[in-house]
Amino acid sequence: MKKKYPLIGALIATGMIIGACGEEAAEPAEPEGEAGGEGNELNLVNPGQFTTASSGLYKPFNYTEDGELTGFDIAISKALAEEMGLEPNPVTTPWETIIQALIGEKFDAVVGSMAITDERAETVAFSDPYYLSGGKIFVAEDNTEIQGPEDLEGVTIGVVAQSTYDEAAQEYTDDIQYYNSDVTALQDLTTGRLDAVITADIVGYEAMESGLEIKDVGKNLWIEEAAVAVRPEDEALLEEVNRALDAIIEDGTYAEISEEWFGRNLLETETEGVEILR
Repeated sequence: MKKKYPLIGALIATGMIIGACGEEAAEPAEPEGEAGGEGNELNLVNPGQFTTASSGLYKPFNYTEDGELTGFDIAISKALAEEMGLEPNPVTTPWETIIQALIGEKFDAVVGSMAITDERAETVAFSDPYYLSGGKIFVAEDNTEIQGPEDLEGVTIGVVAQSTYDEAAQEYTDDIQYYNSDVTALQDLTTGRLDAVITADIVGYEAMESGLEIKDVGKNLWIEEAAVAVRPEDEALLEEVNRALDAIIEDGTYAEISEEWFGRNLLETETEGVEILR
């Protein structure tokens, strides 16, 4: 069956900005304004901006083209910022340290295809899911030896470090090659450096459509729920993100973005008989 995930947000309380006049020689006051005339209740690293991070190496979700950061994640982060009344400020950071950078207040949130897992939820707070995708095995087009997960025992698998795909690969082999880009790993399938790559089905399909001579094998290993990650103490921000997410789904903005990038709504994904990753 197709399962749609309704997202329920909550409005944050609006506050009043009280201005004060100082002497001409006084230091300028720190900016206090936020979206909708609120104070700094959202604890943003740059008041007035929603600063969101991704690796910038995960096409078609977040990547650089003609010097500009683009992709589905970037479009969603901009739509959320607009709904929140904030200026979008997407940035990139290495995936391997993205959670540490979030906790270190380098940015406000991760909008970078981060799957919800119980382990990550011990460190960050997740929004409602903003898309679903499946973990899948990809091999070179001429590979006839690997037909499914049962054939991964002892082979060389390429994954992005600290990803859910990394954890999956460790169940099958000790021979794991690490990358900072799934696309680069997929390209190495055609050179013979790798026997298989485990990544998101959408990422692999995009590479196939671009002409890379690879193929998918077997069914999805699991379904992932990608969500916005924020610092656990930023409860007001999490509530506002969920409210904004619910709003862009209800007004059709989400569907329009998803159709533009994938030709379908990523919140309507077949989940029957497939494990939901946690």
